[in-house]
Amino acid sequence: MSLPVEFERIARYFKPLAGVGSLALTDDAAVLLPPPGRELVLTVDAMVAGVHFLADDPPDLVARKLLRTNLSDLAAMGATPLGYLLTVSVPRDTPEAWFAAFAAGLAADQAEFAVTLLGGDSTSTPGPVSLSLTILGTVAPGTALRRSGARAGDGVWVSGTIGDGALGLLAARGEIPDPDGSLADRYRLPRPRLALGMALRGIASAAMDVSDGLVQDLGHICRESGVAADIEAALVPLSPAARAANRRELCLTGGDDYELLLAVPPAHEAALHEAARAACIPVTRIGTFRAGSPHVTVRTETGEVLPLARGGWSHFA
Repeated sequence: MSLPVEFERIARYFKPLAGVGSLALTDDAAVLLPPPGRELVLTVDAMVAGVHFLADDPPDLVARKLLRTNLSDLAAMGATPLGYLLTVSVPRDTPEAWFAAFAAGLAADQAEFAVTLLGGDSTSTPGPVSLSLTILGTVAPGTALRRSGARAGDGVWVSGTIGDGALGLLAARGEIPDPDGSLADRYRLPRPRLALGMALRGIASAAMDVSDGLVQDLGHICRESGVAADIEAALVPLSPAARAANRRELCLTGGDDYELLLAVPPAHEAALHEAARAACIPVTRIGTFRAGSPHVTVRTETGEVLPLARGGWSHFA
């Protein structure tokens, strides 16, 4: 008896991605034993064509972006990846070549980030391609980085450069120049800062990744920690391509950077720099947390408050 199309695709494209605990994708659930003495960290993200990626983006890059945005959440908590669950909903006429490329993208990043598929589900949909990925990681008990630990006097730090993701969407749409393709590449292929995140346990007092915009995400840390934050727009690190685009407000609020946003006590700055050097990821101090009602103030080079039309990305706006 021949297999239904769904099971043929699972066997052909996804079974080769399955790891320990997946039961070779032959059962309805995975059975996983966490490493001894470790706590589980779980996170999930959804991506929809036309919202989180362009409908004509290459399927291998779509798969890698889906996995990497979840890996970025683990990085922000200082977690080590363990495995992931995947849901794929696509129109019935999706060609087999799409699945082959999608699975190849996952395979490439599984090899790079030492993570495997545990299970999932696939369905058809009359609407756009809709994807969801739940990733599991582990940390030593009590060491997960949280949003709630920032204190007055801590520095506001970011990894890498800010603004490339939001500018990359405009570049991918052909709305701004992108001569070397670096901006569109940053939009389509985030760089989860896993090595740096794992090294920050005991160094950063709070952390999260920049997905919805620097100012908005910094506001999340302020709210959960009960502090205010002041940042200087001129200190926010920009890539050469972002500087050339000259879209400062978009860089501050646009999102899709997947860099780490940190609260670091002054006494830990030397350790932060050492961790950043070991991970080969630059870090930049852009401001300070202070006592006050939770809010973010952005200042110009002359110390004036920089008004912003919006704080960041909204999933429902």
